[in-house]
Amino acid sequence: MPTVNVDKADLFELLGREYTTEEFDELCFDFGIELDEDTSLDPVIVNGVPERPLLKIDIPANRYDLLCIEGIATSLNVFRGKQEPPNFRLVEAKEPITLTVKPETEQIRPYVAVAVLRGVKFNPRRYSSFIALQDKLHNNLCRNRSLVAIGTHDLDTVKGPFTYEALKPEEIKFVPLSQTKEWNAKDLMEHYEQEKSHLGRYVPIIKDSPVYPVIYDAERRVCSLPPIINSEHSKISLDTTNVLIECTATDKTKLEVVINTMVAMFSVYCAEPFTIEPVNIVSEHNGCTRQSPNVTPRKTTAEASYINSVCGLKLSNEEICTLLKRMSLAATPSSQNDILDVSIPITRADILHQCDIMEDAAIAYGYNNLPHTFPANSATVGQPFPINKLSDIIRREAAQAGWTEVMPLILCSHDENFSWLNRKDDGTQAVKLANPKTAEYQVVRTSLLPGVLKTVRENRKEALPIKVFEASDVVFKDEREERRARNERRFCAVWASKTAGFEVVHGLLDRIMRMLSVNPTDKSSKQTGYWIEETDDGTFFPGRAANVWYLGEEMEEAVVVGVFGVLHPEVLEKFEIPFACSGLELNLEVFL
Repeated sequence: MPTVNVDKADLFELLGREYTTEEFDELCFDFGIELDEDTSLDPVIVNGVPERPLLKIDIPANRYDLLCIEGIATSLNVFRGKQEPPNFRLVEAKEPITLTVKPETEQIRPYVAVAVLRGVKFNPRRYSSFIALQDKLHNNLCRNRSLVAIGTHDLDTVKGPFTYEALKPEEIKFVPLSQTKEWNAKDLMEHYEQEKSHLGRYVPIIKDSPVYPVIYDAERRVCSLPPIINSEHSKISLDTTNVLIECTATDKTKLEVVINTMVAMFSVYCAEPFTIEPVNIVSEHNGCTRQSPNVTPRKTTAEASYINSVCGLKLSNEEICTLLKRMSLAATPSSQNDILDVSIPITRADILHQCDIMEDAAIAYGYNNLPHTFPANSATVGQPFPINKLSDIIRREAAQAGWTEVMPLILCSHDENFSWLNRKDDGTQAVKLANPKTAEYQVVRTSLLPGVLKTVRENRKEALPIKVFEASDVVFKDEREERRARNERRFCAVWASKTAGFEVVHGLLDRIMRMLSVNPTDKSSKQTGYWIEETDDGTFFPGRAANVWYLGEEMEEAVVVGVFGVLHPEVLEKFEIPFACSGLELNLEVFL
């Protein structure tokens, strides 16, 4: 969940009243958000002066309209019935602005949306909120500008009509934001890459492209080089009153969400609140002309009976419409019985299905007010899956024997899973990630040993012996399964000390088998039970490793269910463990 920091005094001023921390926490809970921290309870002192108190609020990841104080205040006021839902509308410009899209942009960032906010009144905190909203959108919905990039400009410093083009980097020359000299785009990319500035992480998005996207005004002055940086010439400031917002994108749907969120949040500061001046966008490659942004509410329907049945209510259509109004959804009873006609504003991109509308109705009614009832048509008792129950039993027994449970990640590097254990990858076992972000997370583990050994490595300064275990899943490729892979529950334990502790791990194996009512037996007797046989496994020291064989009552042949032994010095060296270790790994699935 994203956390939004808002000025406490400013928010309470917008809400029209003061709240205690407990009262505001309750209001947030009722609305479906969460107050994480009130800094006024533990003020920060800087140079002897306390900083302005902040409220740190956790919001749902899909509520982009709550990423700033403006959206939070408006939504809470509507929820409390203190304000009508905003009516976002387009107003005709005295001199309509046009942006022409050149065909070459299809090669790199084909989509663009533009809007104008007139008569905006900024102050320092409003300005900071405006910048912070852009950053938050860039970091989550825009996927670090790869899907959408936002540019904001002082409209009074540029002149329309505008053009959106894609040119060779050497041809694009301008003074970038916060710079004093003119650069061409190629040199600028190299500068940001070498300087290791925060903009350097965006350079790979376009660096290797033969053309770069660029927006010019009528006098061929660069406004922005998306998704990297804006021009110094058109930068906004506290004195800016007319704001041009442009968004370029590789994803059309997210483009609409971003431009609508930006104009919806800050049109409240326009000379005429909640009005947006549109821009005409002409696409030369297809000859189409459209108006941006589109603030027309989306139309959908919902069934009143569905909302009532899920929430356990018996509300009329009109009562449900009243509840939805508190969540900024305009709803009216349809001419058809049981159907509600719902208008979804541009701020609610999270509404995708009638279940989302049902959730809003439940929030407006109050989760704590919903009736408590038993299921009408069924009475069931939850039970754990057998494999989970078995795992819990083994966890408890291992813990009672003095071992500590660990929970490593299920992803690991290819080397950790194979070469560090002196094992070869035949290409048929491990599920590999197609686009791993780091070398540390390349495959889904096929053994629990790497994670447990890494835990030992990170705790090697603790007192010896270190006795740790894990009972969790590994994953294998399996073409017989629908998803071409299957999970397998395993148990793994590692003893680390000044001595190898082979007998300790062997004792743990015997304890687990006894607890599972599996008796030791001899291979030649062909009786049900388990036995061990020496094995040659590169993970373990030669002559100090054994396979665990198991023959169940309904099994025709015995199978290898695990392996244990003294870990090979090469394995310990790879995992940077400076003392002797013994390990055990069992497949728990066969004991069900």
